[in-house]
Amino acid sequence: MTLDYNSLLLALGFSGACLAVTLVMSWAVARTELFLLTWAVGVFLIVVYVVLYAIYVDYPGPLLGAVCYLTLLTGLSALLGAARQFRTGRSPLRPAIIANAILIIIAVPPILMGYDGLGFIAENIAAAILLSATAREYWLGRAEAPGPILGLSALYAAIAFGFLLCAGVLIWNGKLVLGAAPQNWAEDVSLIISIAGMTGIGALSLALNHWRAAGRHRAEARSDVLTGLLNRRAIFDLCSPTPMRQFSAVIAFDLDDFKAVNDSYGHAVGDEVIRAFAEELAAATGRDDRAARLGGEEFVLVLGRTLPDRAEQLAERIRASFAARSIGADQGAFSCTVSAGIAFGTEAGASFESVLKLADKALYSAKSKGRNQVATRHVRLVK
Repeated sequence: MTLDYNSLLLALGFSGACLAVTLVMSWAVARTELFLLTWAVGVFLIVVYVVLYAIYVDYPGPLLGAVCYLTLLTGLSALLGAARQFRTGRSPLRPAIIANAILIIIAVPPILMGYDGLGFIAENIAAAILLSATAREYWLGRAEAPGPILGLSALYAAIAFGFLLCAGVLIWNGKLVLGAAPQNWAEDVSLIISIAGMTGIGALSLALNHWRAAGRHRAEARSDVLTGLLNRRAIFDLCSPTPMRQFSAVIAFDLDDFKAVNDSYGHAVGDEVIRAFAEELAAATGRDDRAARLGGEEFVLVLGRTLPDRAEQLAERIRASFAARSIGADQGAFSCTVSAGIAFGTEAGASFESVLKLADKALYSAKSKGRNQVATRHVRLVK
């Protein structure tokens, strides 16, 4: 092997080590994105592989070659697991272990039996499979952050191509026994692609982490902490800029006698009541609808497009479902009720605020007529 090749190995190892440290530090800042830690473990194992392979270049042997294969394939399997963990949020262990076990069974035995040429072919193909699967995982999750994720997918696919290139040259040469590390132009090209890819993956990993953190902060700023629904500011920001559409509706909800619940059962139970109603509201919210907690015991549901009958039926269903719900407390289980008022975009003909005011007037009517019922400006549904 030439000094240039060893220099490329050194550059790859250094690039990987820097990426592993970067990923660990990024995870340590908030410790919320566990895929970064899994990713760092995979990259660290690849750095160990590079060191072992550099030794193998000078001192080739079946056992050391097998250890190199095990380390590389385990590291790449961890990268696959991290990609799946990023996309799904689930544990990466099962897919990583299954993929690693299958490919190790295929790739390692040939080199232990002295067929190192065949072993290198199997290793390169196995590595390409793992890297391609990793690229696919990111591709499937591209909707979250198209720019960084598509970049990651492309870089993993490029590195996979480098390994396939190495396998192709070895197959073309047709040598099942080499007695040394492969020496051909494809190995140099693959190393250069891997170095460039590792550098790009490092940069994009930081961008992706910042993108996700920024998105999480935006979501937190728009969400009610207790219920997870939109907060008052968010619902006004979303609905105020444009006039209400025809056949749109606003349903205002207010929990009945909520102060008495807090006085009798305590604020912790009161919070449970608010969460329970929020669950009922969220369960009834359609794809084009928006549910929010305006504050205290006040909620609003904005229906993007609906007929009056459907809006009234939906509000009544939410009211009845919540009234039938049992709330647990130390003093014993109890139930709560809610009143609702409905207004329609066709009635106000203007802004979200004006429709909400009409819904509040209808809600006041429902409260004044005995609570636990749904009312519109002209129609009231009795419990």
